[in-house]
Amino acid sequence: MALDGFSDQSMSRRAMQAELLDAETELRLAYAWRDQRDEAALHRLITAYMRLAISMAGKFRRYGAPMNDLIQEAGLGLMKAADKFDPDRGVRFSTYAVWWIKASIQDYVMRNWSMVRTGSTSSQKSLFFNMRRVQARLEREAASRGERLDRHQMRQMISIEVGVPMHDVEMMEGRLAGSDYSLNATQSSDDEGREWIEALEDDGQQAADAVAHERDLGTLRNWLLAAMSQLNERERFIVRERKLRETPRTLESLGGELGLSKERVRQLEAAAFQKMRKTLEGQSREVHNFFA
Repeated sequence: MALDGFSDQSMSRRAMQAELLDAETELRLAYAWRDQRDEAALHRLITAYMRLAISMAGKFRRYGAPMNDLIQEAGLGLMKAADKFDPDRGVRFSTYAVWWIKASIQDYVMRNWSMVRTGSTSSQKSLFFNMRRVQARLEREAASRGERLDRHQMRQMISIEVGVPMHDVEMMEGRLAGSDYSLNATQSSDDEGREWIEALEDDGQQAADAVAHERDLGTLRNWLLAAMSQLNERERFIVRERKLRETPRTLESLGGELGLSKERVRQLEAAAFQKMRKTLEGQSREVHNFFA
């Protein structure tokens, strides 16, 4: 059932006008959908229980989500329930559908609570929807005994009450305490106040580092060219193919091209490197990594 274009008021009115199904009719429609994929039966079943979905959606308005979006999610949960319902189990469809409707709405609320993912495990869901209620009750009970719970005690009691690890309580407490803020918001009320994004450290390479890096690369390039100039044409070819290609060639492939054995190519390569080392001695140790 597509809900786009309808307000929550109109959806509520349409749902309230839908038929009420008795157990026998409900069972017949459920069998028709499961066994024959009768879409008319599915539509009738969903329409009849849309009032239940809307009623459950209304209980989550306090989380700040638009009511029409909550109804959409409740409708999706209702359709999932209809698709998975097994009429042979002997329970009413409404009893079965409640779980799917609630799960669908809760997933939507948690996805849209914050730009930072709030969590999706069963313990995180339980905390998200129950922590404030449990905390308020524990505070009332402590006050009636003339006690005042500190933050650590409260976390411990919530952990035991909800049945979740302590670190999950600490994590959810932080998530529920804060709000999302735009990095483009100004740090002060002044018209020329800096935006928060300007206070973030730049992870990119700094200008001075970039200049130094380019200078060092230029120096290394000149040293390498000078060393290569001391080699004969065949040695330069072997060095280029073995060390300067993105994918170095094997000794076998070079030997085949030059008409030499693999061992002879290795000897020429070693001799070429020895000549280059002599040229580069005393200039920089960094270049030696090239021959490692």
